[in-house]
Amino acid sequence: MKNSPLLRCLAIYREMPVRFLITATLFTIVNGSLAGQQWLIGRAVNEVGHGLVVVRAADGSLDYHRAIFWLMLLTAVALVRGILQFVAGLTSLSIGQALLTRIRARILTQVQRLDLAYHWLHGVGELITRTTRDSDKVRDALINFWRQVFETTTIILASVGILCWYAPWLGIVPLILMLSGLSILVLQTDRLVALDRAVGTAYDAVNQDLTEGVNGVRVIKAFGLESARIAGFNAQVTAFTVEARSALLYAALRVPIPQIVIALGHVWVLAYGAHLVGAGRLNIGELVASLLVANTLVLRIEGIGRVMQVFADARSSAARIWEVLDAKPQILAGTSTVFAGPLGVSLDCVSVAAPGGGSDILHDLSFRIEPGELVALVGTTGSGKSTLMGLLPRLVDADDGSVSIGSSQDGWHNLKDLDIGQLRRRVHVVPQESFLFSDTLAENLRMGAPDASEDELREALQLASGEEILDGLHDGFDAKLGDRGVTLSGGQRQRLCLARALLANPAILGLDDATSALDAATERVVLNNIRSFRDQTGRAVTVLIVSSKLSTILLTDRVLLLANGRIAAHGTHDELAASSPEYRDLMGL
Repeated sequence: MKNSPLLRCLAIYREMPVRFLITATLFTIVNGSLAGQQWLIGRAVNEVGHGLVVVRAADGSLDYHRAIFWLMLLTAVALVRGILQFVAGLTSLSIGQALLTRIRARILTQVQRLDLAYHWLHGVGELITRTTRDSDKVRDALINFWRQVFETTTIILASVGILCWYAPWLGIVPLILMLSGLSILVLQTDRLVALDRAVGTAYDAVNQDLTEGVNGVRVIKAFGLESARIAGFNAQVTAFTVEARSALLYAALRVPIPQIVIALGHVWVLAYGAHLVGAGRLNIGELVASLLVANTLVLRIEGIGRVMQVFADARSSAARIWEVLDAKPQILAGTSTVFAGPLGVSLDCVSVAAPGGGSDILHDLSFRIEPGELVALVGTTGSGKSTLMGLLPRLVDADDGSVSIGSSQDGWHNLKDLDIGQLRRRVHVVPQESFLFSDTLAENLRMGAPDASEDELREALQLASGEEILDGLHDGFDAKLGDRGVTLSGGQRQRLCLARALLANPAILGLDDATSALDAATERVVLNNIRSFRDQTGRAVTVLIVSSKLSTILLTDRVLLLANGRIAAHGTHDELAASSPEYRDLMGL
């Protein structure tokens, strides 16, 4: 089934078997009874032709009992079919929406499961497109599955059965023409899928450009790039339009051909049916019923032709959705419990390659930090400091070597053997990019401690020197921070992220240039507070801080100098200043 992505989406209906069965039963009854309704109309017309519906009585009056019978019967059949069709339509829409919800939920769950390497290789716009546009296309196709494929299959079986009952060739020839037309449509499907895939790729680019334009609006305005960004976006839209026009033109030119072939079945029924009437092998009522059946068949099959492009689009979209859902996380969780004692960090011969292949960012890197130490990590831009920090909570995995937590006294535990949820609750890295959600201050702080009281929130803010942020918000902890915390300054956002990390009560805290927006005095207060911070067991937190500020480094116990993917030197600031020319150059000494 992996080669049929649309069928894989359809298979999700197995999760709602009762609703699927009800919907299928309703459509079978509604569409199977259509041919029966047309057969009844033929019987009624035949009786009219033979003067049996309205009869003159012996006293000269007209007897309408048979006419009333047919009127009531046909009205009742039409009414019942109308009600059932309405209910079937509602159930198909409902089950289609339920399937769409499940697909989107699976995509969101998968996006959260996939590691950072996947997100580095795929843009935000691409993932949004697959969650919205592609999912909608699949939903539309599966709703049309009920309205066209399921309905049409039932109608074809019933209608061809009635035509063959009247006269075998009356039904066989239209069936052959229908199968020929459908074969032509199927042969065109692969080309339609390829065209829609190109449209989807162009749409990804539009979505990515739009996302970056919204998120980067400050930079765009700061450099006066509005015109250039608009021109670039228009170019992306133009490329999308060209691809969409090509797909529409192909469908407009090719799809009518099989529809013409199918429509010849109506001509055959009329001509051959008239011949049978002349030969006395078919009565007028049966001819009328045959024409009604043929007309229904042609309209239904033409409907399949119009819907074929929808299914081709959906096949492409379903394939793109399953590309995400089938992606395997590169980082797999272990099963061992994280050690409850004090935690330090140990890296032994660690190498990490660039995403997508290429040279190593880190190569044969080794160092050790004992529990409770405050250590600075310095290095030139692009030396791999952020990659190293990503190793600690397993946002990134080492290609070679081992990353462990623990202590020399109690032993070291390889991160790959540990439960990843427990690990990330005890090892927290605050990135330089201060990301806040468009929620309240309290909810942003409680990300790592959902049950924290307001007193605990205040204490965390105090440790991060962020009390004045709370004082400056009119609604206090209930204040909305806006998209990405847009209502706050860079320094305020960094302090809130620090407070959020401290509230999570980590045993190991990584600060990836997370104090870069703070002035020296505020930073000194924050680092002193972190140094004095104790976890729930009274132990000091182990801190690894990435910084290029001398004022920060002077507050640490020792310094690790990262160069060429290795630790080139380590020691206190005074020791490195005396012994390492590279360190002196880096710090501007």
